[in-house]
Amino acid sequence: MRILLINPPHPAIGSRIPDDHLPPLGLLSIGGPLLDAGHTVKLLDADRLDLGVGEISRRALEWRPDAVLLGHSGSTSAHPTVRALTRLLKAGAPQLHLVYGGVFPTYHWRDVLRDEPQIDVIVRGEGELTTVKLMAALESGTPLDAVRGIAFRQLGAPRATEPAAVIERLDDCRVGWELIDHADYSYWGGLRAVVVQFSRGCPHPCNYCGQRGFWTRWRSRDPRLFAKELARLHREHGVIVFNFADENPTSSRARWRELCEALIAENVPDVILVGSTRADDIVRDADLLHLYKQAGVQRWLLGMENTDEKTLALIKKNGTAQKDREAIRLLRQHGILSMATWVVGFEEETHRDYVRGIKQLLSYDPDQLQMLYVTPHRWTPFFDLARARKVIQRDQSRWDYKHQVLQTRHLKPWQVLAWAKVTELVLQARPRALRRLFFADAGLRHAQCWYTQMGRRVWPHEVWGWLFRDERVTNGPTLEEFWGESLAHEEESMVVPRARRSPLTPALLPLRGQGVAAQ
Repeated sequence: MRILLINPPHPAIGSRIPDDHLPPLGLLSIGGPLLDAGHTVKLLDADRLDLGVGEISRRALEWRPDAVLLGHSGSTSAHPTVRALTRLLKAGAPQLHLVYGGVFPTYHWRDVLRDEPQIDVIVRGEGELTTVKLMAALESGTPLDAVRGIAFRQLGAPRATEPAAVIERLDDCRVGWELIDHADYSYWGGLRAVVVQFSRGCPHPCNYCGQRGFWTRWRSRDPRLFAKELARLHREHGVIVFNFADENPTSSRARWRELCEALIAENVPDVILVGSTRADDIVRDADLLHLYKQAGVQRWLLGMENTDEKTLALIKKNGTAQKDREAIRLLRQHGILSMATWVVGFEEETHRDYVRGIKQLLSYDPDQLQMLYVTPHRWTPFFDLARARKVIQRDQSRWDYKHQVLQTRHLKPWQVLAWAKVTELVLQARPRALRRLFFADAGLRHAQCWYTQMGRRVWPHEVWGWLFRDERVTNGPTLEEFWGESLAHEEESMVVPRARRSPLTPALLPLRGQGVAAQ
């Protein structure tokens, strides 16, 4: 079959503001197995090219594919674009198979199939093996019932098959790197870059996370094979920056140490590794951080989310302010940059809470700060806690963590924005931060300068958008009225063979409502 993979343009600031763009790892991960199955596969990265839906449709139909597969890493806020694009594609080629994958459609499959008749099939959960089986069924014209991990219409009604099993051996599914020209992608200020994934999932129970249940279980690549792949991309394609898409790559101390040692043995000293992990993993690995540095780790985003112990308990972060502070100190001691995330909106903050938060962040002394707004996903347990809160942002494309979507009881939206901007300004313009910007070693200085430059461009863009582009409502629906009833009971999107469950695997939630032909 002729299969076109489309990475739709995304309205998020991270896609539109930087001059750098990273390749769509999810689609490339689907592309590798499809190529190996004998299909003709092409990628149209409309996000990098910043194409409108009309131009995407024109280019897609001009190639005459048998099937179009769409997905985006930010799938909730990208859904409006997918909706408009698929309608154009189906109007231009009614016989075209339109397949939609990603986190949002995995859980909202009922709504998507009900409201978007042009979309034929949804792939739920990991797509590498499921998509190959689905394409084989479509090509041969056999019934779709036997393909696990999909949703489609049967007798006009949405129906999901049984959930697919997690991919136990991630190394069995290769990434289709040949679908891109590596010269088109960069990060960290013009350095050739790719997104990679050493592990999938996270063993921690954070109740707001929209990814943990999607992957269902923590697993990792073989450290030595993964190190060889990174070294090959560096030597053959000049890739310098590897941006880890993992939720928690350091979950297994033994596996992560093996990866660091394997990368050091590959002798690629000029590669840069960036990604995110947990502060308590950094504290746990205090005696291994020299290996992190030698392997190429230059920055970790630490998912701290908040500085208030009660809020951390509410969201089941299982972290402490003491460990967060110690993790930043340890990273700095080893020449690794730290980026602290601070999410506002978990509870009803007051002016006093923001002042306290700024003081706490100053005591943490991170190198970089990422301010986010709480964005409840329907399939997470946090949705149940926030279901009665009022929605102020009805535009789904703004549900991207960088826009306020929920009303707060004590502060008006402009006050929340003002506190967020003040917090960023105080943290990034403090004397310590400025000294590090100008007097760090060359590698860290390049990273800090690039991040500062991005901040200067994003800051006015956010303020301008809030004032003149974003539309908010003053008396909106509740969260549950806006999205529908909670899907938290369906959080685990796949199944794990019980006999092979690893010690890192959390207890699975009941799989109610999954693969339910009756619904």
